[in-house]
Amino acid sequence: MPPEPRAHSAISTLKRPSRQAEPKTRWLSLGGLEVEEPIEAQGDSASLCWHVRSNMAPSISMKYGLLTSRRSLCSKIFPHSTCRQRPTEIKSLSSSANSSSQHDEQYCIDLVRSRDYEGFVCSLLLPEAARRSSLALRAFNVELAQVKDSVSQKTIGLMRMQFWKTVVEDIYRDDPPVQPVSVELWRAVRKHTLTRRWLLKIIAEREKDMEDRAYRNLQELETYAENTQSSLLYLLLETLGVKNVHADHAASHIGKAHGIVTCLRATLYHSQRRKVYLPMDICMLHGASQEDFIRGSREQNVRDVVYDIASQAHIHLQHARSFSKNVPDAAMPAFLHT
Repeated sequence: MPPEPRAHSAISTLKRPSRQAEPKTRWLSLGGLEVEEPIEAQGDSASLCWHVRSNMAPSISMKYGLLTSRRSLCSKIFPHSTCRQRPTEIKSLSSSANSSSQHDEQYCIDLVRSRDYEGFVCSLLLPEAARRSSLALRAFNVELAQVKDSVSQKTIGLMRMQFWKTVVEDIYRDDPPVQPVSVELWRAVRKHTLTRRWLLKIIAEREKDMEDRAYRNLQELETYAENTQSSLLYLLLETLGVKNVHADHAASHIGKAHGIVTCLRATLYHSQRRKVYLPMDICMLHGASQEDFIRGSREQNVRDVVYDIASQAHIHLQHARSFSKNVPDAAMPAFLHT
């Protein structure tokens, strides 16, 4: 009779419970950061790899168009760590930077379009590589030009001019203030290596113009136009990549012509505020008083003053045209005002 099969013990019929898996990572809290420590159980030779994540929104410094996170801080605290930034965070930071950049650009566009429409239209016709920088330069010029009419006291105006002097110095130290025109101007300076001297000349001449008096003679008006309008044209030529002595000579004369004509065109605006800035020597030559312009007189002596001043602008325009054969074609977009 065959032997009966041995009965399995209760112990043999039960499955041995599986050993609970050892944790592969552990989290430590250090100064607002959670530090994940994955451990490979290899005794004393265990390799540690630090992965850092933050409980709060990542600290981002958006300066000079560059994004800086806590990555450098983590590498100093944990020299053997590998700090990772999540793709969603990178996308968020990139979107934030683009949004700020677009806001600065749009601010300059709106400012130039409302205060210098001719300059706005001319900027739209520039090559794409120079268009944004041109709008930044014209916005900078508008900011300076409107100081005189927007302040009630000369001291306040001088303080604003000093602010812009500091801005230019900060721009060339790669430390522009967080202000739309300043940031856009900084981008233009970095992109085209613009000459600081022309920017400072514009500010210095606008600062002298805070005296709020008529020009003593036509030469003084020409100097003002050279240091403001011509300097702006020199900068526009630099955004176009043009370095040509003939183009510079043309820009000098065109700037003087443009400044003189601007002074004439603003006569009605200023006279309504009982101010006249036309050269006194021309007015005295024809016996026209400031009161004649304030009253809006159309007498012959007033017409003669306007004619003489306009003639000087025409002379400068003719001089500028005499350089046309030697001025490179790349420079022509800077002179669209004429």
